[in-house]
Amino acid sequence: MPEGDSVLQLSNRLQWMAGRTVRHTDIRVPRFATLNFDGEKVHRVWPYGKHLFMHIGQRVIHTHLKMEGVWAIHRAGQRWRRPGHTARIVLRFSPQHAGGPEIEIVGHSLGFVRVFRFEDYPQVVAHLGPDILAEDWTVSGRDEAIARIMQRPERPLGAALLDQKNVAGIGNEYRAEVMFLVGMHPKVTVGKVGEGGVQKAIDLARRVMWDNRLEPHRVFTGDRRPGQGTWVFGRAGKACRRCGTAIQQATLGGPSAGGDPDVDAAELERIIWWCSQCQGE
Repeated sequence: MPEGDSVLQLSNRLQWMAGRTVRHTDIRVPRFATLNFDGEKVHRVWPYGKHLFMHIGQRVIHTHLKMEGVWAIHRAGQRWRRPGHTARIVLRFSPQHAGGPEIEIVGHSLGFVRVFRFEDYPQVVAHLGPDILAEDWTVSGRDEAIARIMQRPERPLGAALLDQKNVAGIGNEYRAEVMFLVGMHPKVTVGKVGEGGVQKAIDLARRVMWDNRLEPHRVFTGDRRPGQGTWVFGRAGKACRRCGTAIQQATLGGPSAGGDPDVDAAELERIIWWCSQCQGE
């Protein structure tokens, strides 16, 4: 499930693009199908929350994976591992060394594709909260995220954490696990836990996401064995690893769930999991 750490890892895998020249462009999104990046150089690739940006020439390719999107990397001419009809962007790049192979990247089933001028970047991300995986998080991001969440004390904290306008990068798995680890029900309101509770949740979210940012599989329990890494996420009906109580499942959504207006439905509804003993009702 792509969350901020997944996009950071994707960005890390694409850093080889910097300095390369685009040899072939194929954007299979009607609005941008006529755009061409051939002959232009890649300046930078970077993540912001769940979003990925590629600065090529004077423009930026902006994508979001949503639930099913992937980027495939292979030598040009190799058979794709996914169906061709799922491709949304195809970019082929110059070899790293003279005589070397051209490398191709294919964005399959991307949930969101946009191209804009590089100078418009601040405006494009203006609606997003601070990136929870930013290097300077403690300097400028942390306090801003807490302040944004505190502006709506009537809102469920679980919904506020998932709202990318408050803090960018937290997804449903991290929301579920963080709420368990801080001992709060996902539906508890911001006003009830107060600034101290919000700070506790935000600080823990940053810590577990930072610790997992380079890991191939997320781990919240400290147990890296398959199927043992989460406390509540996806474990409805199973025994709580801490107290043995059956894990509960419901939904949290509607207008209070917020979300990113560019990529999420207006009334976002997601599954929540919790332990009634460890987190209350």
